[in-house]
Parts: sequence; structure tokens; C-alpha cells
Amino acid sequence: MDRDIGYGILRMSEGQRWHPYYLGNPVYAFLLMVLFQYGVALHELETERIRAGEISLADKRETLEGIWRKTRRQLLKDYVAFPLLAGPFAPLVFAGNMSANLIRNVWSYMIIFCGHFPDGAQEFSIEETRDESRGMWYLRQILGSANLTGGRLFHLLSGNLSHQIEHHLFPDMPARRYAEIAPEIREICARYGIPYNSGPLLRQFGTVVRKIVKLAFPPKGAQQDVVDDEERAAA
Repeated sequence: MDRDIGYGILRMSEGQRWHPYYLGNPVYAFLLMVLFQYGVALHELETERIRAGEISLADKRETLEGIWRKTRRQLLKDYVAFPLLAGPFAPLVFAGNMSANLIRNVWSYMIIFCGHFPDGAQEFSIEETRDESRGMWYLRQILGSANLTGGRLFHLLSGNLSHQIEHHLFPDMPARRYAEIAPEIREICARYGIPYNSGPLLRQFGTVVRKIVKLAFPPKGAQQDVVDDEERAAA
């Protein structure tokens, strides 16, 4: 399973084996949303491998030090240097920077998660991608991502990542051109019967939230396995 799914923190796919840790899925998702800039940084820690005991935090010391250096500089700039420069308006600048960072984190989280995890977005195992043809690669990009509908201002505010399908198909293309090619991609998909997942932000995000909550709990069979394991341990 691609470790980008859930950032190594969340369970976002039925293909991820359930563990009691994932009962906190909604809480982890909320924290990731409000602290998204740090969640992205921590992605490189491979927390899922640390939890599995495959590696230790000590193995990631260099990565942690790099994250801390960058985070420390940003925190000092946002919450110490700039407020001090504002003199008597320091509290307002502090609050403004905190609010701006929070809004940016929530917005980025919503845009990115709606592009990857709403209903209809398919997942593919690493095994399924081995030896795939060029055509299958393009098909996988379409099936594994989703777009958000909206006006020009909405797309601008999303950095045009609301056109996630086009972004996956042509990652090197300037983002401002995604809207230009989107109708052509949609027409090709309609011609060949390929799903083109697209919808408004609130609807797509609603399905993401539902998935996060649903996947916090084990499938019925897995739940029985957990009960059996606990009974054996008690015996």
C-alpha cells in the first residue's frame, strides 16, 4: 500500500489492516487538519514503520533534526519576531499569524484530501502498478483522484489543485492550465466510459469525513479476530 495514503497516520483504505490505534482516526484527522503544515513535514518520519517496530525514532534522528530546525525558524518568525516588530500591536499580529496559519492548514487539508479520498476515488496496491503500461498509468491517475467544482476564484484559491485529476495526469504542467484541459479530459472519459470524479467541496469533504469515521472501526471479521485474540490472552 502506498504510504502516502493517510500520511502514515490515518487509516484511509480498507486495504490497510485495522489496529486498535485507528480508533483514534477522527481525532488524528482533526489534529492533522489544524496542524497540516507539520503533518506534511512528519510524513517523512514513516510513523507507520515506527509503530510496527521496523525502525526506531533514533533511526530518524537526522530527519527530526531537520524538521525541528525549519519549524523553529518559522515559529520564531511568526510568533516572536513579527509580533515584536509590531510593538504595541504585537498581540494582534500574534493572533493574526495564528489565524492565518490555521485557515491555511484547514483549507489545504480539505483541498488535498478531497482530491484523493472522497467516494469513488480508487486505490491501487504497489503490486498492481508493477509492469503497468503507459495507458494503464494514465487510467490509474484518473481513477485514483477527484476534482472539485467551483468558479475561477475558487480554483485560484486552491492553487488549481481542485483539478486534481489533471494534476495527476500532467504533474509537470503549469497549474494555471488545468482548467483549460479539464473539459477535454472529461470528454475523453465520457467517450470511453471512464468515471470522472468531480463535485462541490462540501459534498466531497463530507464523504471524506464519513470515510475517516467508518475506517476507525474494524470490519466485522477483524473485530471478531480482535475479540478472539483478547480471549486467548486472558486465558
